[in-house]
Amino acid sequence: MKEFIFGTFIYEYQLIKQDRKTLSLTVTPDLRIIVKCPFKAESERIESFLQKKWFWLEKQLSFFKKYQRKTYEKEYISGEGYLYLGRQYKLIVRKGKEDSVSLTRGQLIVLTTKLVADGKHNKKLVDKWFAEKTDLILQDRFTEMLSLFDFKNTPKLSVREMKKRWGSFLNQDKIFLNPKLIHTSKDCIDYVIVHELCHMKYKNHDKRFYDFLDKKFPKWEKVKEKLETIGSSVC
Repeated sequence: MKEFIFGTFIYEYQLIKQDRKTLSLTVTPDLRIIVKCPFKAESERIESFLQKKWFWLEKQLSFFKKYQRKTYEKEYISGEGYLYLGRQYKLIVRKGKEDSVSLTRGQLIVLTTKLVADGKHNKKLVDKWFAEKTDLILQDRFTEMLSLFDFKNTPKLSVREMKKRWGSFLNQDKIFLNPKLIHTSKDCIDYVIVHELCHMKYKNHDKRFYDFLDKKFPKWEKVKEKLETIGSSVC
């Protein structure tokens, strides 16, 4: 762990040295600060990088502090906001003859056969809807991104909760994706999938890996930065 001081602010961050050319800064949902840098990066370069990123760093920390509170306070009643494919939707709960969930005009509509204020039942309906959409969309994007490669062995997709990763690659035959990707935009989902598929050819994050990633997903850095405003970095 290292310490970064800027004015009256003091930050503790984890420094990870890798075979890379650039520096990167990540703030995770649990408010951890991670800096990745080249093996030979001097402390002055890291300090200057953090100073330039200070405003963004504060913005991300504030965002996740608010996000944590909102997540904790969710009651699954009308008026709450839910992210789906990078867009914010307002939850509307109404009485219905059948239980159902649908999207329309910026709203996530829940029709319930129980009491409108029954948050526990509403949560079951919303969670089931998100789970179904997650399986469908992640598989669709995985198939689409896989077509960019010419691998002889096709890895299988598995959706699994992960606290610190959006995706993970395992032994040439399986790729795991975090179901929370359903809350991000499709280009973020595509980036994570392509990132993990690149590990089929290059295991480590070395120059060969990033050259291959550049070829398969041009301008991935901008998408990665957008993804990092939502959660932890891809590893």
